[in-house]
Parts: sequence; C-alpha cells; structure tokens
Amino acid sequence: METLLSQIKSPADLKKLEKKQLLQVAAELREQIVATVAKNGGHLGSSLGVVELTIALHRVFDTPRDHIIWDVGHQAYAHKLLTGRQDQFGSLRQFNGMSGFPKRKESGYDSFGVGHSSTSISAALGMAAGRDICGDDNKVVAVIGDGSLTAGMAFEGLNHAGDLKKKLVVILNDNEMSISPNVGALSSFLSRKMTSDTFIRFKKETENLLGYVPGIGRDLVNLAKRAEESLKSFMTPGMLFEGFGFDYFGPIDGHNIEELVATLRNVAQINGPVLLHILTKKGKGYEPAELNPPKFHGVGPFDPATGETNGGKAGSAVAYTKVFSDTLIALAQQDERIVGITAAMAEGTGLKKFSEAFPERFFDVGIAEQHAVTFAAGLACQGLRPVVAIYSTFMQRAYDQVIHDVCLQNLPVTFALDRCGLVGADGPTHHGSFDLSFLRHIPNLILATPRNEVELQRIMKTASTVDGPFAYRYPRGNGVGLPLLDEIEVLDVGRGELLCDGSDGLIIAVGDMVNEALIAAQNLSERGLHLAVIDARFIKPLDADLILSQVQKAPFVVTAEENSLQGGFGSSVLELISDAGMTLPVERIGIPDRFIGQGTQAELRTQLGLSSAEIVKRVLQLTPIDTPKVQVS
Repeated sequence: METLLSQIKSPADLKKLEKKQLLQVAAELREQIVATVAKNGGHLGSSLGVVELTIALHRVFDTPRDHIIWDVGHQAYAHKLLTGRQDQFGSLRQFNGMSGFPKRKESGYDSFGVGHSSTSISAALGMAAGRDICGDDNKVVAVIGDGSLTAGMAFEGLNHAGDLKKKLVVILNDNEMSISPNVGALSSFLSRKMTSDTFIRFKKETENLLGYVPGIGRDLVNLAKRAEESLKSFMTPGMLFEGFGFDYFGPIDGHNIEELVATLRNVAQINGPVLLHILTKKGKGYEPAELNPPKFHGVGPFDPATGETNGGKAGSAVAYTKVFSDTLIALAQQDERIVGITAAMAEGTGLKKFSEAFPERFFDVGIAEQHAVTFAAGLACQGLRPVVAIYSTFMQRAYDQVIHDVCLQNLPVTFALDRCGLVGADGPTHHGSFDLSFLRHIPNLILATPRNEVELQRIMKTASTVDGPFAYRYPRGNGVGLPLLDEIEVLDVGRGELLCDGSDGLIIAVGDMVNEALIAAQNLSERGLHLAVIDARFIKPLDADLILSQVQKAPFVVTAEENSLQGGFGSSVLELISDAGMTLPVERIGIPDRFIGQGTQAELRTQLGLSSAEIVKRVLQLTPIDTPKVQVS
C-alpha cells in the first residue's frame, strides 16, 4: 500500500495535500525516521520533536527559494525526507551515504551546511542582508533550539539582526520549558491574533491615530506599548527578544500543525526581525525517546520495538571516556583543587558521574566553549585545577581563549579532548582531525596522547601535577583491554618510550597508531626487517634525545598519527630532524589535506591508510631493493 509520504517528491507535493492528511504524513515521517535510525544510529529525539514544524515550514514557505537554516542539524531528518531524498534515506550516516546533517552539496534545499551549534541566526542574517543587496524578496528562516541559544554566538546574531532590522524569522524550538495548559492556550491565542494582518494593521493605525491627539498623543502611544509589553512579559520571555529589536510571538504548541501553519503565514509577512517561540517535546511520538531524551539524542542502532540499544564492542576493553571519568574522580578524591567543566556534554564527556560525586566542583556552562575556557582560567587564578572536558571538534571554537586566557598567562588548566581523530558516522563536522595541529605550536602548552587506557591514566595523573596548561586527547571507542591501574605513576613530561629496538628503520607514532606500528613491526620482523618503534607520547615537548638517538642509526623514518598531516605530529618530527641538521627519508602517515566524510572508524581508517598494512607498505617502499633479507610476499 502506497503511503502519503512516498507520494511527496518535493515540498510542492506537500502543499497539494488536504489539512487532515498532514497528520498522517507526520505519523509516517516518524515511522520512517525511527526505522532508519534504529538500523543506522543517529540523532533521533531532535528529529522526532520537529516533525510538525518541518511540515508547516515546507507547507508555508517556497523552499528552496525561501531559505531554512537548521541550527546544528540534529533535527533535519524530516526535512530530508520531504525534500526529495526518500530513496537515499536508508544510507543515512553510512559510508558514502547521506549525511546526518544538512549539507549544501547534497541538496539545494539545504541552504547552509551545519554540524556545530548556534550558527543559524548569523548565517540567516547574512542571507537576509545578501538578499537585500541583490534586490531579491525571498524569505529567510532560522530554526534554533533552546540549547543552542545558550551560546554567545546566537546572541551576537540576535543583537546584529535587531540592529539591521532585516526581514528575518527566527524560530526558537523550546523542548525544555514547561508551561501549564491554561497559560499555553492563552499565549497561543494571543500569538495567532497578534501576528494576523488585521491586528498588525490595526496596531499601526492606532499608533498613528493616537500620535495625532494634541498634547498627549505620544504619551498615549507609549502607554499602549507599555501595556502590550507588560502583558507579554507577564506570560512569556518575550521582553528579552523585544530588547534585541525582535517582534516576539509565542510560545505556541509546536506539535499543532494547523496552528503552526497559520502563525507562520502571519509572521512571514512582517517586515523586520521576528522571533517565534514554539514548545515541542523531544522524541515526540516514540515512547522510549520521550521517556529518555538524553539516551536518544545521539543513539547507536537499537531495537525499535523496545528501544533497547544493540550490544557494543565485544571484549572486556573499557571505553576511553569511562577511563577518563573514573580516573578523574579518583584524582579528585586525592586533590580537592580539581574541578570539572563541560559545555553541555556531561553525559558525552563522562563528567556526569563526576558531577554526582562532586556537585560543588562541577560546572556545565551550556554550549559555550569559549566561556568554558576563560571560566576555567578564572578558577585557576584562584588556585584551583580545572579540567575542561570538550570534544576535540568543539575545542576549535575556543582557540583564542586557549591562547590568550590560559596559555599566555601560563595557568594550570587541563584540556581533556575526547573524540580525537576519526569519530565515524557524524562525518566532517565532528572528526577531531586538527587538534594536534592547532595546539602544538602554542607556547607553554604541554600536549600528549595515550596509546592505550593505562597510558591515559598516567597522562591524566601527570597533568594534575603540572603548574601550567596541559592538553591530552583520546579517541572515541574502547581501549585495548589492559587492566587499569590502582596506583598511577607520574610520567616525566616530554619523555617518550622505545617499545622495540631495531636498526633497519624507525617508526615514530602517537595515539592509536602506536598499536598499528607495533603490529607492522612484528609483520616486518617476520620478513627479516627489524624496526625500532617509539611511542612519542608527548607531541609537545618532543623527546628530542630519544628520537634523535634512534634517527642517527636509522636509514629512514616513518611517522604515524590520526591527525591532519598539515602541521601535525609528523611535521613536528620533520622540524626536529631538520633543526638537528640531519637528512634522511621521512614518510608521514596521517589524515590528508581534505575534509573526511562519514563512515565507521574502521572504514575510514582503511580508506585513509591509517593501518599497520599501510606502515608495512611504506617501509617496503623505503627499503633498498638490493637488501637480500627482505622477502616481499
């Protein structure tokens, strides 16, 4: 039986449906989204929460001529399904498949590529300003969640939009605020009436009329405005947005399609910046997601009938995030100066347990990485030892603060960078491909990365003893299965480790690539080649004595890292060798100079040659052909 959804090849088809059919489309969208995310994993709760809003937007606006910008993009699955991508939706977040986020190259309906939060208002304002410069009359809509609105960039966009007075609609998708039915119904009624053409015309005409009353006209206009504002502020947070120069309407029910359509049609006609506040429920329509929104924000494959997630990686290895969490709690028990900080990622970074163990020493600053770093600097000035746990990709947002507020002042702030390297299905916006490159050149900062979970414990302990900035990065996924330490020793800062000796070549690696280097060395040893392997451990400072002592007796060097080759770990080794006046062949293995797509970590590492097989291949290419002991199979 053909579904209504299958008949929608573009928003034009959606506009042809009767009002009563839209509820069926909403149900079919939810069914398709749940089925696909259950198989592929993805951001479920956010997308389910905006199904009705998405239908209303494409019903009212002339997309793609009118632009819709989804903040972050976690909620864009229904948007993809309604804009001609149903046939590809099964490949969502898969290797060489459909992106999990809006992507300009994927569809003309994706007006702006996203993946990090709080960019929508600024981008939409730029489009509105560009539209006016070009003399066009299309409409621009930004959809931003209440979580994304905690970031400073969102307020910068609001401030500028209010100043420019461009025609722009910002929709605040609020899935946290709880409003009683009576208040919600009344504010909904006011929003519908206050956005109608008749009301707006009446409002303007009344202002003009009152303005002409001799002597007291302007006072009457101001009194009327104050009465209106008082009514709004009594029931809504509208005064905040009115202060930015926006006309505020709402909150309204974000799951009532008819109400959304009527209100959107009205606000779309207003000349100037408008903020429409809607209330939604994250995970709407799928009970497991409604009952546990954090779990289904970003979820792996699960059983759609029960909501139970499928088993993870087999074996006894512990996830790096858990190792970080447990070790930080243990360190904090020994040192009361340790404070944990996260930017709205307590669950993801593993700091949730820390917050329960030390509530007075934990801070969630919201989606505000820049503030998190400078806030940590302030804590450090008071003699504390803040640990800022942020995903590698999101630390990019606080680059200036790391340099100016922490490192320039040489403050003892520790940066714990989770999800370094390749993270998988979230793709290029979430890979932690650049942290070694953008951190290793900053003065005063120590930078390290572990090859396994025990090394992470040692590096964390070492960081807690250093009187200055320290950053360590660790990957998504599990360790190698080593038993964790009860007593953790402190490492010598800048000291690497020679894991195996050999004179036929030298492999210097960091992080997970150390384990690949050891496998490669074993493989080569069976072929008659004996290579030394160094775990540099510290990217900055490098262990110059160890590395150069091995370089002196090596015919070539291979470096291996899961970071961008440009300015990364291999570059630092090249600089060290060059500064020492040495010349020899150096092969660098890492992430090439391009943005890497989505796929599993294993698929991407195979594609990019981040493997023991690639190390073996490079070594055999560097080994002189006339070396008799090399047997190429």
